[in-house]
Amino acid sequence: MTTTHSAAPGPDHDTHLDRNPHPAPAPAHVRATRAFYDAVAEDYADHFRDVLAALPLDRALLAGYAELVGPGGRVADVGCGPGRVTAHLASLGLSVLGVDLSEGMLAIARREHPGLRFEQGSMLDLDLPDGSLAGVVSYYSTIHLPEDELPAAFAEFRRVLAPGGHLVVAFQVGDVPRRHEEPFGHPVTLDFQRRRPELVAGLLEAAGFMPVLHSVRAAENELGEPTPQAFLIVRAPRDTADAPRDT
Repeated sequence: MTTTHSAAPGPDHDTHLDRNPHPAPAPAHVRATRAFYDAVAEDYADHFRDVLAALPLDRALLAGYAELVGPGGRVADVGCGPGRVTAHLASLGLSVLGVDLSEGMLAIARREHPGLRFEQGSMLDLDLPDGSLAGVVSYYSTIHLPEDELPAAFAEFRRVLAPGGHLVVAFQVGDVPRRHEEPFGHPVTLDFQRRRPELVAGLLEAAGFMPVLHSVRAAENELGEPTPQAFLIVRAPRDTADAPRDT
């Protein structure tokens, strides 16, 4: 399912040797997510093009995250869409690779940010070597996964992070999914999962991550946000003694 368009960060790009050369067909929810974003890509990119400019707290959080990773740190923006967050992270001094399921979104990202690297891929099976990244960004990208697949996604993020590497996960807070039907007039439908921060935090801890920051901000109603927004920053243990323990 992954098509390589540019070199991924890190030296041993092809050392994920357990990759299946004949993968099974993608699950229905993956196919639905890809089809949805392929259909809406141009309208989505236009609609959200300048949204970060209106979100000072989000920008502050990303700036703090970039400092935690460190200048030049290799980061994967997983679920990068048209690349607006990818480009913002690059402007903060990080070496960023954008990854997305949707070729429609990636075409826009490559067109609008030609100096950055973008690849097609799945967060459940990243084409990256173990421990090759200083950071992973999941900015509203886990919201299309069923809850029972979150542990696998977080384990994959953990796999590609170097010891001490940082992960940021952003998502909408709530208990009931929101269904988007025919967005921008396109004949597609997709559910957007809302989750409780304590649930996601517990799954991240179970995947071996250590908490750094758990933050929830109020919905920006003027931007059409119907629910609060959660931002969790966690890090991979630096060594075995640093790993979380059961109590």
